[in-house]
Amino acid sequence: MRTLGTKKHKFTAFTFSSTLTKPQIHVISKAITLNPIAVSKHFRFITYFSFCSSNTFPSISIPTNPIPIDLPNPRTFSILLNQRPKLSPLQQIHAQVVTQALSSDASLTASLIHCYLCAKNHPNARILFDHYPSPSPPIKLWNVMIRAYSKMQNSQEPIHLFLRMLTLDGPMQVVPDEYTFTFVITSCSHQISLIYGEIVHGMVVKSGFESNLYVGNSVINMYSVFARMEDARKVFNQMSERDVFSWTSLLGGYAKHGEMDRACELFDMMPVRNDVSWAVMISGFLGCGRYTEALTFFRNMLCDDRVNPNEAVLVCVLSACAHLGALDQGNWIHLYIDKIGIRQSSNISTALIDMYAKCGRIDCASRVFNGICKRDVLSFTSMISGLSYHGLGKDALRVFYQMLDENVMPNEITILGVLNGCSHSGLVEEGSSILANMESLWGIAPKIEHYGCYIDLLGRAGYLERALEVVKTMPMEPDIVIWRALLSASRIHHNVNLGEQIISHIGQLKSSDHHGGEVLLSNLYASLGRWERVTEMRKLMVDRRSESSPGCSWIEINGLVHEFRVADQLHPQIVEIRNKLNEILKRLSQIGYSANTMQVSFDLNEEEKEQAVAWHSEKLAIAFGLMSTEPGTLIRIVKNLRTCEDCHSALKAISQVYGREIVVRDRSRFHTFIEGDCSCKDFW
Repeated sequence: MRTLGTKKHKFTAFTFSSTLTKPQIHVISKAITLNPIAVSKHFRFITYFSFCSSNTFPSISIPTNPIPIDLPNPRTFSILLNQRPKLSPLQQIHAQVVTQALSSDASLTASLIHCYLCAKNHPNARILFDHYPSPSPPIKLWNVMIRAYSKMQNSQEPIHLFLRMLTLDGPMQVVPDEYTFTFVITSCSHQISLIYGEIVHGMVVKSGFESNLYVGNSVINMYSVFARMEDARKVFNQMSERDVFSWTSLLGGYAKHGEMDRACELFDMMPVRNDVSWAVMISGFLGCGRYTEALTFFRNMLCDDRVNPNEAVLVCVLSACAHLGALDQGNWIHLYIDKIGIRQSSNISTALIDMYAKCGRIDCASRVFNGICKRDVLSFTSMISGLSYHGLGKDALRVFYQMLDENVMPNEITILGVLNGCSHSGLVEEGSSILANMESLWGIAPKIEHYGCYIDLLGRAGYLERALEVVKTMPMEPDIVIWRALLSASRIHHNVNLGEQIISHIGQLKSSDHHGGEVLLSNLYASLGRWERVTEMRKLMVDRRSESSPGCSWIEINGLVHEFRVADQLHPQIVEIRNKLNEILKRLSQIGYSANTMQVSFDLNEEEKEQAVAWHSEKLAIAFGLMSTEPGTLIRIVKNLRTCEDCHSALKAISQVYGREIVVRDRSRFHTFIEGDCSCKDFW
């Protein structure tokens, strides 16, 4: 017996003969990382193998006497190919297949092509396919190639190959099967080729494969991608057999395109619901702004013993809590994550930071952030944005510089967060420095969003002429975001002339969102009592079919989120709430509060204006909060629009009269009202 394991085999190819002698033990070269013991089980003619020590396998002794060995066959190579060799040994195997005249074996060629594709070597795979020795490659090889190309982004090759297949006739003719149709239709979904998809669907029906489960699923998914939900539902209804993917594909289509009522109907019909179907519903509600229903579905999901929420679901529900300001529910979800032992990945940690920050607990967000062992750009960006939203611009800058010290490179969103923090804190010079150096220091070219933040910073600080000069000199054409930022500043500083200049620019834009400027200018005219111009703006908005979004506020009481709209009549306790609000306004008047009606954009008498601002959504939410909580309890409210000046004054007075801390998150920032003062210092 002689030990060969210590030798380093440096042969570049396999050699086989009718007998196996010491020099011919070249089955495993040092380049191939295979498990030889596993491979040896498939060779009846080899009792032992030798392995090179560099493969970290133990040495095995073999007899020095020759051992009879069969010639290699397709099965021999298939066993090796099943080990998924790297490119160099794969090419060696390919060479042996050619020299042994096995290239016409369809299964072996399919395995070779598959291995080349796994090695990201599409050219070699295509050469094998194109030079198949028979009159035409069998359907199995066509399917392997079409499937591989269908997984590539922006590739038309699956459709080109399919069309090439259809042109073959005579002895070269190849008939597509159910796998072909499945892969081609899937490719149409990826490549946004609805016309080809419809043509292939017609061929499916003509070929009799419409009842095939996998083909049907791919057709449903294709129509769902293109928002052709009626067609998708028709295919679904005609399927004789359905699996969970059939249901989930249709469900996902409804959810993706905002048809959540139909999604709910389908969900209730599902015979079996898995993690994916629950996740689709929750993310669908989140995507169309129905946050309360997303949380309701999550609670129902927890009652289903057959499913468990995964990371994606938890991120979705934390985002829903963030949008609603549902701190109690968000805190419970955090406890749930810790209880069931889910690893706090970067996505979950970032979602927790975002949730706590948007629910007004920046201290909790900081604790989560500080507890992350290895912080990445996502966690830093979320923390910076949260601090900025709370008006803590200097703290946002501190975390930003900490990020740089930890060698974490910022991205575009990080810079936006920093600039927002500077804007809400009036840090003009710091913001100017960030914008001026972001490309040279961090390789991020300023985009129009960054200029929008910077113009907002200058405008809030009163540098209107400087802001206008930036608009004129920036390297891209200003869009609606830029003009609205400048128009908002002109409204804050009552600069009507600048506002009129800006609205003329907005009128020239093709953006469908240009009405936002008209609303701002209308409010500016109203604050100055120029009602004839308000009427003109209102008429222009009607002509352009544009209108302002209605105010809406949310408040969480005992784990339930309550929604209020302007002059709300729908809440079941609205009578008690209105009575409470009247009581509040009376108490406020005793300390000198009077309604600020400057922003009422209708030509009403003063009493009517006071009545109009009295029923704003945040006032109704505050009244409900005061009557539903114990004295001294902190009240949190989320508002979808910027808080008006009257509500801001009223909330300061309420915090003083009732001795409550009130936290309001509006579209602009957080406001913390304590004993008659606001954290924004009346700068928002």
